[in-house]
Amino acid sequence: MDFSWSSILSHSLLVVLRVLGEPFFWIVVVLVWTQYRRMLKTKESIYGRRDSSLRVSLIALVYGVIGGFLGSFLMIIFGVTINGIGVAWLWVIALLLMLISPRLLCFSYAGGILAVISLLFGYPQVNVPGLMGLVAVLHLVESILILLSGGQEPLPVYVRNPAGRVVGAFNLQKFWPIPLAVMMILLGAADQTAGEMIKMPQWWPLIRPWDLAAGREPAYQILPVVAALGYGELAVTCLPRERTRRSAAHLACYSIILLGLAVVASHFPRLAVIPALFSPLGHELLVFLGRREELQGKPRFVPPAAGVMILDVFKGSPAHLAGIKSGDIILSVDGLSVNSRYELSQMLRLAGDSFMAEISNENGITRQIRVRREAGPHFGEITVPEPGDYPNVDFVMGSPLKNLIRRFRSR
Repeated sequence: MDFSWSSILSHSLLVVLRVLGEPFFWIVVVLVWTQYRRMLKTKESIYGRRDSSLRVSLIALVYGVIGGFLGSFLMIIFGVTINGIGVAWLWVIALLLMLISPRLLCFSYAGGILAVISLLFGYPQVNVPGLMGLVAVLHLVESILILLSGGQEPLPVYVRNPAGRVVGAFNLQKFWPIPLAVMMILLGAADQTAGEMIKMPQWWPLIRPWDLAAGREPAYQILPVVAALGYGELAVTCLPRERTRRSAAHLACYSIILLGLAVVASHFPRLAVIPALFSPLGHELLVFLGRREELQGKPRFVPPAAGVMILDVFKGSPAHLAGIKSGDIILSVDGLSVNSRYELSQMLRLAGDSFMAEISNENGITRQIRVRREAGPHFGEITVPEPGDYPNVDFVMGSPLKNLIRRFRSR
């Protein structure tokens, strides 16, 4: 068929939806579910509150489908094609890296390793610009998904910073299965290949495939591809929504730079090693700088000079229904000041089913709120750590491979 953006969009959407019927896509969905299940078990072990890993996974699936359609459109605009990018090899490396650490389930690492191996040894033969274009677009989509959903349902935790102080923080961790519609070049195959083909304009593609011979007019076919994206950070110096905004902006810059390097490498093959190295190293630099900023910066969730700071509240609890949020400071309960977790607990025990609380927000603005609850001390608050508290998590992510070996040896 002839080129038109409306036909491209509609056909891409159909292919993305077709991916949902692929068995491998649901294998990826199951992997995502196992990661969320592990995270929610950690939350349950700390706070005794259960949540549905199925519900969280379905939300991630919805965002993943939206991201897949957006990513498909971006790849078509820039001319990222599936020819010679080694999708099977990419997934093998990604899954092996995931066994080392779940956070390595990311195509920036797998794609960079695959590209470097191909450039050094000539096998497997990989179209490096196309592969790096795929990685760049996926991370551009990831930056949008982080902005939209990265701060949803964060896990409040106590961590020890490099100075040795136990501070409050939020674990921000997300995984998304991504169904994609990716274009494939069909050289001189208009009358030989079954299926619907698309004739693209002369200015396209921006990322020119290495194997596109001069003088040969290609046609393009849209095919389904399965991908996955992951995000993980700590919010120590700021609220989760602020951390995700910064992370999304930094990742978008990384993606645009990598995309530019892929375009250049497609025209100057000798420069292909630059995006191949930038893909994993640039991503790891983002992770390193983000962690350093959060762990070495001024912690946000520490005891205030007066009152009790709230790290988080349980959804549906009296504190949540009263409008209390992360970072708020409870100054008094029924007119009596509170300056520690113990004092707050005692006042909540004495307070009735309805009481007044004086709250100060992150801007220093105080307000009086009425809290209503059923009989009993239940309030639903998680306060920031106080002197003598211990960390309740270790954020060195466990290796599934090491855990498997440890279980095997213990039998």
